[in-house]
Amino acid sequence: MRGHAVKECRSQGWDLLKNGELLDAAEAAGFEVFLTADQNIRYQQNLGARKIAVVVLRSGIWEFLRPHLDRIRKAVETAKPGSVTEISVHE
Repeated sequence: MRGHAVKECRSQGWDLLKNGELLDAAEAAGFEVFLTADQNIRYQQNLGARKIAVVVLRSGIWEFLRPHLDRIRKAVETAKPGSVTEISVHE
């Protein structure tokens, strides 16, 4: 995504961490926004108290996400700490 450093959990060595641990690691590493396809994260975690914003992609399939990159970029750029933004895509 232009203008943003994007890292996969796997490349950070975080692929075995669960949601709370994963968000803790991302915050500790200084990430500002966490993108996920986990639609239940808002119900599993107290995100309002977080320093990191969460953007939930309603699909994890690139062919469905690609046409929505402008919307995803805007959500990332306007995200505030503790917020959750969902991006719906049609599969």
